[in-house]
Amino acid sequence: MSTPATDEADPIPALVGFTVVLRHAGLAITTDRVAAFVEAVDQLDVTSRTQTYWAGRLTLCSDADDIPRYERAFADWFTPPRESGRATELIDQRKPPPPKLAALTSPSGQGENDDASDEPQLLARASGTEMLRHRDLSELSPAEREHLRRLLALLKPEPPQRRSRRLRPARRGVPDARRTLRAALRDGGEFRELRRRDTSVRPRKVVLLVDVSGSMEPYADALLRFAHVVVRRAPASTEVFTIGTRLTRVTRELRMRDPERALAATGRAIPDWSGGTRLGEVLRAFVDRWGQRGAARRAVVVVFSDGWERGETDLLGAQCARLARLAHQVVWVNPHAGKDGYAPVQGGIVAALPHLNELLAGHSLATLERLLEVMARA
Repeated sequence: MSTPATDEADPIPALVGFTVVLRHAGLAITTDRVAAFVEAVDQLDVTSRTQTYWAGRLTLCSDADDIPRYERAFADWFTPPRESGRATELIDQRKPPPPKLAALTSPSGQGENDDASDEPQLLARASGTEMLRHRDLSELSPAEREHLRRLLALLKPEPPQRRSRRLRPARRGVPDARRTLRAALRDGGEFRELRRRDTSVRPRKVVLLVDVSGSMEPYADALLRFAHVVVRRAPASTEVFTIGTRLTRVTRELRMRDPERALAATGRAIPDWSGGTRLGEVLRAFVDRWGQRGAARRAVVVVFSDGWERGETDLLGAQCARLARLAHQVVWVNPHAGKDGYAPVQGGIVAALPHLNELLAGHSLATLERLLEVMARA
């Protein structure tokens, strides 16, 4: 039954076979844990039974009840037949893991899709997602972009709130004379309770303007996926437009549940993808057609752009001033703002900066999470 760890052939099939035995023994073995186990053994001495034991125990056991079953399976799998009589004495459990293995693990690290537990996990797998959160979106490999898409889908933005002017029945607030009198008439003219009313809380409108020009092309896909998450969270109070050489409303496309279908429909709806940039003219079109008619009034307006303007910067500054007078807050997200040595010297940024409430970086997942916090506080 057993396949010793000291076999000179490729040890990976033997290691994977061992994880199959553990799965049949009742352990919750996921593909991430199998990969972590193989990676840990690869960093250690595969011919050392002690190091193989601890590599498996630290990566494959998620509960204290798993340890006895793991030890029995390890003894059956890795013990040569002539030593099966003393299988339970393979490893001295009082000894700590080898120093090299201990350096590869962390008590707080957890691999993706793993169950929460107190057992140490591989630090390399735990830090991979954390490192990806801070990577520049324009420098990701295809595999990292796919991982980023899954992380974006896990975001749960909190829509900003505002107080409504309409009063609603409440336990606390100003007295409601009409409801109090109606209750008294139903009770035969006797006042038994003072009814009250107060303002209610409603979602504040959010408007996202995403630059899809050539200079923003490396970030456009991730930003539109971010916009899809925001729209799906509050579809009734969120509007999304793309800006470049013209203004395009893509809210309806981004309301689709499936992100891939939503992004495909959005791509078909955008006629100026990877084109030029006329921010001033496009913002004027937005304010004239949508902003003054209610889309931007008392809303949180977020502009995703690097600020490169081919038109007149004075026009952009004037339209930003109009937008600031309509909106509750205007936030400009520039992917280059998070890079070392950045200074707001682009003509568009210089013209818009006096009218902004916030200038944020938007080059990574972590900065987009920071944007969600700013939007929620608004």
